[in-house]
Amino acid sequence: MKYLLLLLLLSGASHCYAQYPGPVYDSLRTSMGNHYHIEDSIRITSPQGITLTATLVRRTGLTEKVPGILFYTIYTSPERSLREAKSMADHGYVGIVANARGKYLGRDSIRLYETECEDANTVIDWISRQPWCNGAVAMYGGSYSGFAQWAATKKLHPSLKTIVPYVAAIPGQGLPMENNVFLTANYQWAFYVTNNRFTDNIVNNDNDRWQRMRGRWYNSGAAFNRIDSIDGTPSPWLQQWLLHPGYDAYWQAMVPWQQDFAHINIPVLTFEGYYDDGQVSGLEYLYSHYRYNPSAEHYLIIGPYDHFGTQTGGTALLRGYKVDSAALINTREITFQWLDYILKGAPKPAILKDKINFEVMGANSWRHVPAIAKMHDSIWTFHLDPHREKKFHRLTAGKTMKGSIKQIINLADKTQSSSYYPFPLEQTSFPGNGGLAFVSKPLQRNMIISGAFAGNLYVKCNKKDFDFHVALYEVKADGSYFQLSYFLARASYITDRTTRKLLTPGGIAHLPFDRSRMISKLLPAGSSIMIVVDADRNPFAQVNYGTGKDVSTETVADAGVPLVLEWLSESTIAIPVLMP
Repeated sequence: MKYLLLLLLLSGASHCYAQYPGPVYDSLRTSMGNHYHIEDSIRITSPQGITLTATLVRRTGLTEKVPGILFYTIYTSPERSLREAKSMADHGYVGIVANARGKYLGRDSIRLYETECEDANTVIDWISRQPWCNGAVAMYGGSYSGFAQWAATKKLHPSLKTIVPYVAAIPGQGLPMENNVFLTANYQWAFYVTNNRFTDNIVNNDNDRWQRMRGRWYNSGAAFNRIDSIDGTPSPWLQQWLLHPGYDAYWQAMVPWQQDFAHINIPVLTFEGYYDDGQVSGLEYLYSHYRYNPSAEHYLIIGPYDHFGTQTGGTALLRGYKVDSAALINTREITFQWLDYILKGAPKPAILKDKINFEVMGANSWRHVPAIAKMHDSIWTFHLDPHREKKFHRLTAGKTMKGSIKQIINLADKTQSSSYYPFPLEQTSFPGNGGLAFVSKPLQRNMIISGAFAGNLYVKCNKKDFDFHVALYEVKADGSYFQLSYFLARASYITDRTTRKLLTPGGIAHLPFDRSRMISKLLPAGSSIMIVVDADRNPFAQVNYGTGKDVSTETVADAGVPLVLEWLSESTIAIPVLMP
């Protein structure tokens, strides 16, 4: 059940809008009366001859030139487009909702992720040349729309003055693969957005079909590149993506990469959530922006939200956890405050007291610091200690005696699977299935885990590769568990996501990592910190059988002898800590 929510979150299931103009659309348009100028079938032609379609709304009687605000989407809905553009007009702008290539009235082929750099800039250029535009353009929006904003900055148009991405995706770094591990949780998404010129909600919402497909594939031991055969419908997009298991030039062409960030000199406001499944993507943009442009004007708002909650400002209950009242914000309201600040010289949004703005879960308060590194004031380093204390191994501060913990996993045994996904957030029974758990001594005083945990793992492995995850928990004084963060990766790509470097069977592999999920939560005295490590194997991702071949072609016949992992005590976990 915990993975069912992952499927819903990653599928875009909230985008269930009316597909064609109908009574609701007509009613909305009628209610707008003569107060708005509406164009709902604009065609914009690119220099390459591609036609994009858009909806435009501006207030009637508007005589001065104003900025144009662009919402770029692949989730085409005439009704939503009209509402979105109207909202921009109500804030004193001209609102434009542009549809991705091939959507709505477009007749070109739909190209997932591949052409947004070109296409978004085509729309920006068109907006900038309209007689009502003062030459300034801004963008906002979440998920795919967030990705499209960053795609536009790869070849930054001089008229683009700011972007406001929420939970922005990075193709190839969060979906459809995370740290080089292809996922199945959002498998149906490609059908959802390409089956027609709008969205195929019936296919997207057929949860029984996708759950059945994942189960049948995993239990059969078939190759990952045969999963569409098991479903019965070919998935050309899946097959295209599987040709690129490394973060190669195919993926790099879609969004800014490395030095591309150096020239992005416009202000950015990023919204993210601690429990956004794509957080690694949204924050990778921020990390890279500051890495290659240290003077970047890039702000972050992050709190206890999931993928969709971030886009609205949170919900009172998150996966069973009662969210602090202070954490509940209005994302849209802050977005337009930011746009007014950048484009009209209005005051900066009150919540932006510094560059990095984060809510501390359990403290019911916001903190504001100038950099990610300032989210914590110290790093606590723990070793994976082989010694057991009751049912768990120790998570020991400081050095420990040399040793190792052996883990033997029969990858051919499909009755066993691993677990790391945070749903629900609080559990009364051990959430790590067969993973190895390491627990610290109880805290002597209150402390805040604040930032992204990291690690240096040393593992002896009998195969050429394996996938693994590391999960971080709070163990409360009453024995219950609260999941804080996790990390998922393929060992052979751990030091370079672009190039695979196979392990030497029987040798010691060094697996450093730091791209875990960011969190900030108050832990009271009496709580302990728990780390769970395990080889990844479940129906929600590829199964890496360790032969060194393309993982998508491996089958259960490649499982061979059981996977043997020896986790060495030299392995360390670094926890970022902020004292209350």
